[in-house]
Amino acid sequence: MDIQTLENWLWDAACAIRGPVDAPKFKDYILPLIFLKRLSDVFEDEVARRAQVLGGEKVVLDLLEQERQRGQVTLVRFFIPKNARWQAIRRQTTGLGQYLTDAVRAVARENPSLAGVIDMVDFNATAAGQRIISDEHLKSLIDVLSRHRLGLEDVEPDILGRAYEYLLRKFAEGQGQSAGEFYTPREVAILMARLLEPEPGMTVYDPACGSGGLLIKCHLRLLECFGTMENGHLRLPNQIKPLRLFGQEINPATFAMARMNAVIHDMEAEIRLGDTMRNPAFRDAAGRLMTFDLVTANPMWNQNFSTDLYENDPYDRFRFGIPPSSSADWGWLQHMLASLSETGRMAVVLDTGAVSRGSGNQGSNRERDIRKAFVERDLIEAVILLPENLFYNTTAPGIIIVINRRKRHPGEILLINASQQFAKGRPKNYLTEEHIKTIANLYHNWEAREGLSAIITKDEAARNDYNLSPSRYVSVNGSEETLPLEEALVRLEEAEEERAQAEENLREVLRVLLSLGWR
Repeated sequence: MDIQTLENWLWDAACAIRGPVDAPKFKDYILPLIFLKRLSDVFEDEVARRAQVLGGEKVVLDLLEQERQRGQVTLVRFFIPKNARWQAIRRQTTGLGQYLTDAVRAVARENPSLAGVIDMVDFNATAAGQRIISDEHLKSLIDVLSRHRLGLEDVEPDILGRAYEYLLRKFAEGQGQSAGEFYTPREVAILMARLLEPEPGMTVYDPACGSGGLLIKCHLRLLECFGTMENGHLRLPNQIKPLRLFGQEINPATFAMARMNAVIHDMEAEIRLGDTMRNPAFRDAAGRLMTFDLVTANPMWNQNFSTDLYENDPYDRFRFGIPPSSSADWGWLQHMLASLSETGRMAVVLDTGAVSRGSGNQGSNRERDIRKAFVERDLIEAVILLPENLFYNTTAPGIIIVINRRKRHPGEILLINASQQFAKGRPKNYLTEEHIKTIANLYHNWEAREGLSAIITKDEAARNDYNLSPSRYVSVNGSEETLPLEEALVRLEEAEEERAQAEENLREVLRVLLSLGWR
């Protein structure tokens, strides 16, 4: 299935439930059914392949039933019970909402690894005494989804990821914050995978994995570099070890999407539900944080966390300093650094202010001081300024920070001003393949190019008070650095926090003086 066919198909699916369901919620109903159809079609294909060897479909189904009774199914990856197979669903004409809900729950019972993943949606749910989505609309949706097979040889495994991206782009553009919170634009994710260039057998971690897109792009990059074509599909040869992927996500619905994505891509991925900052899921037997070869992430920018979280951290993550409560950007970076192996690398998307806030201030500034510690320990390898209006939850440009524990050019930092490397889109701009290639080549070739990139030393960073904003060092068409509104608001919050702390310190000094008899 090509992309145009996929998008037309999904548009028709969305139209089938238009009306009873708000546009941003379309994906919540469509994607679990696409996932179920993929599982059902693959089950049919696996049974058919086994039947050619074992003597017929009935023989295979009888053997499968015997395996189920023993509690260990090996003939297929996922066993799909009769009532959940797509042909049975298509034949159902009444009570469809309850039937679908029972079907996905039956799949979860038969395949415990899919519990909390495929069975997240109640197709029979009501609101104010009325069905949210009627059987008639569900029937129309099933008829549309039945137009295409999603079996082993029908579609690339990336189908669910492409479907998810399309639905977000198509329907959630007007829902900025909710749309972009768990979604990194496809081309940005591809660029990050190109920067990291994962190698066979590596471990890759995303502590704020959303729907799993960044992990998947690393997997697809490995496939692109080391895969071979078999029957029109890229496959990793047996001698090439796949990536081992790890992710944590706080939102249950988005966690389910990440697990679906991992399953449909046939990836070795361990996705866990939970709050990474308060309760990191990946720990060793001694309770210490696990470490990984690569880290890739796009955490929510400028999150508000109480300083208590940092000050009372049992995992010793925040050695370089306590971030301000107005922005957790350098809290996330310290968590990721603590999760990075001694030879590890990471690429992280953050707000542009993460590399400049506090520089030029008189006295101390928490973010600048943490940034200074990263620079002095020679951990920051590159900073890439992205174009404006790429992300769904903001028009601000964002930056990619590349951290490398074993830098190729010690004492140097590459700054890339890619603010003009975009194509105009509606409503969002995007990076073309040529833009991605240009940025990635600048990084891998370690190149200073007029109007695009500069290489500075640690000493030069210090002279500029650890301001690492690429636009400070690389001028594009003579334009000057401007401050986005969101960034101005964060700086205002930070200034207010510093003022409140200064007042508290002053009150403490006065209290001590008064206790000593000063008048």
